[in-house]
Amino acid sequence: MLLNTLKLINFKNYEDETISFEPGINCIIGRNGSGKTNLMDAIHYLSMTKSAFNSIDSQNIRYENDFFSIIGTLTDNAGDHRIFCSLKKGEKKVLKYDNSEYEKLSEHIGTFPSVLITPYDSDVINGGNEIRRRFFDSMISQIDQNYLKDLISYNHNLKQRNSLLKYFRDNLIADHDLIMPYNQVLYDLGSKIFNRRFEFNHSFLPIFKDKYSFITENEESVDLTYVSHFSSDDAAEQINDSLTTDIEAQRTMFGTHRDQWKFVMNDHDLKKFGSQGQQKTYLISVKTAQFDLLKKTKGFAPILLLDDIFDKLDDNRIHQLMHMLTDNQYGQIFLTDARDARTKSILESLDLDRKMIHINKGKITD
Repeated sequence: MLLNTLKLINFKNYEDETISFEPGINCIIGRNGSGKTNLMDAIHYLSMTKSAFNSIDSQNIRYENDFFSIIGTLTDNAGDHRIFCSLKKGEKKVLKYDNSEYEKLSEHIGTFPSVLITPYDSDVINGGNEIRRRFFDSMISQIDQNYLKDLISYNHNLKQRNSLLKYFRDNLIADHDLIMPYNQVLYDLGSKIFNRRFEFNHSFLPIFKDKYSFITENEESVDLTYVSHFSSDDAAEQINDSLTTDIEAQRTMFGTHRDQWKFVMNDHDLKKFGSQGQQKTYLISVKTAQFDLLKKTKGFAPILLLDDIFDKLDDNRIHQLMHMLTDNQYGQIFLTDARDARTKSILESLDLDRKMIHINKGKITD
């Protein structure tokens, strides 16, 4: 899949710009604050129907305007396509694929798959379990639409169950018959979500380890452990037996919404013992493994977005990374850097063609 052009109107710091891209490496060059990351986020928006950096849609509208629109033209094995996304303040977001509007935005996930690697990924390591779950849920959702539907239904049921728990607490009651239907949905959907996450982690882990070993030249060992309540054989009983505890907490304490992924390097917690370079290498390995799984599942290479990829990596890891990314399996790549000379030097040393796109204050300069 190739992104041919991107038109941005009032998106973040872009007023009205149209950019064309090449099939190989597209280098987005500009000073800090010029709009490099905003451009990458616009591509991510067309893929995932939301910003990677700001969950409040209206805050992606350019200052003193009341709407934004993003239009992308792309080509895949079936031909040429057009994705249109627009948001006007106070109105519902509109997303169209080939002029057909989606009833639910979630239906678009996986149609235009992408993998974004950004410095903000460090939150996945330094943040809590909820951030890590969203991180992996986003990965699996691009591969499996049914998983996304089950996840949405599970979270809807969870919200209703938590509301009922608060009602029980406020009224000093504990009605097992009333909460049983919610327990059953929690178990049924939770089991499906657990099984899909377990299968994903099983197939994902060896790919991830291979990526990390290649970049570090086998200097370190890594692991990725998935932990869930549903690993227990008596999950249904535990859900039904947790009512008293749940009422006291006023929220559901058992379920896949409390699953964990543990990041391990050299048998230690990556967050506590990994350097910034090691943590970034870990995340790059996770994302490139995601790329491989997406490509295998979809039958074509997704878009790869590398935002400020060279920061915090030593020269040897940069060299290994670029060798891995440029062996013709990665398709179209978008890469940002504030240092023009560094990017040119790295790509020229590998004898790689590229398109250089310079940005200054939200405008394409050449």
